[in-house]
Amino acid sequence: MTTPTLTANETNQTAAADTEPTNPFRYVVSPGFAGILEQLESTLLLTTYQAGKLMAARAQAGRVSTLLRTFDRPMGLALNGDTLALGTRNAVWFLRNARDIAPQLDPPGAFDACFTPRQCHITGDILGHEMSWAHSPPAGGGATLPDAPPNELWVVNTRFSCLCTLHPDYSFIPRWRPPFVSALAAEDRCHLNGLAMVDGQPRFVTALGRSDTPRGWKPGKADGGVLIDVPTNEIVADGLAMPHSPRWHAGRLWVLDSGLGALQVVDPKNGQRETVVRLPGYTRGLALHAGYAFVGLSRIREKAEFGGLPIEANGEPLQCGIWVVDLRRGSAVEFMAFEAGCDEVFAVEVLPGIRWPAIVGFKQETVNGIFIVPPA
Repeated sequence: MTTPTLTANETNQTAAADTEPTNPFRYVVSPGFAGILEQLESTLLLTTYQAGKLMAARAQAGRVSTLLRTFDRPMGLALNGDTLALGTRNAVWFLRNARDIAPQLDPPGAFDACFTPRQCHITGDILGHEMSWAHSPPAGGGATLPDAPPNELWVVNTRFSCLCTLHPDYSFIPRWRPPFVSALAAEDRCHLNGLAMVDGQPRFVTALGRSDTPRGWKPGKADGGVLIDVPTNEIVADGLAMPHSPRWHAGRLWVLDSGLGALQVVDPKNGQRETVVRLPGYTRGLALHAGYAFVGLSRIREKAEFGGLPIEANGEPLQCGIWVVDLRRGSAVEFMAFEAGCDEVFAVEVLPGIRWPAIVGFKQETVNGIFIVPPA
């Protein structure tokens, strides 16, 4: 399969993020990238732990604008109504959309959302990867874990090779680990990394190998990746190259075969995989919304960790950014590619119905002047 080639918008070829004076980011966008965001009336969020940023990509009048906020190794993102969870090096931050504050920001009337930090849970450096919110399953729903609490945040705890939830008295509460991992230990035995929810409950995870030894996944990283059914403990598919970001969408199971640079669909009954599209980068971070897949792409910088993957055999330069795939056509249609400031993307999330959000960070004085109190 050939790699899609998209052309940058010649009239808006480079842009810089607009909020942190010393930011090094520079990017190009394809002609229709802004139009898709405007059509969907949505904003894209992405994290890059390599650059230490949470980024919001917004569009207006055919142009893309980015908003940057600094966090310590930001990775997983999970949206639950007005609450955004953000995983960092040793904590999970919870940002709340303060709808009443958004219209008061300068310039007045420009913002339709304002995400402000509200809480922080200290986990320690658990190498937290993806996160998802659980919800009470519908009556007669599918398979669930017997102790799965509803309406809680689930975190992929990579260092301890488990899924966990949070509790104010503890760093985390282990909830599940792969059947081939024999003990809870801070050894990154299988590099558990991705989580897909079905009917509001944890259902599928990805891991880089079936190992039960410290970092034992590394020797087989090029073809040892697995997709696991959480409630049944069964291996749904294997032979993947460093897979990430499983998702259940429109009745189908999607996964990124990262080391192949591919977006795939998996039949959970027999493990058969179909490649929808191959992209020019290490695929990690996936959001599916309104007929589109927003896929994060990364360059391979660290050869000891990421070298020797099938995607390197193409001999083409790898890209970093967000590629948009039209799921109806099965092809890449638009992109936002980073030329400077960022080599790796981790998580991608859509803010549906939010066109121009503000995100309050800690580098400016704004956070010190926001007070949210209940009605008198």
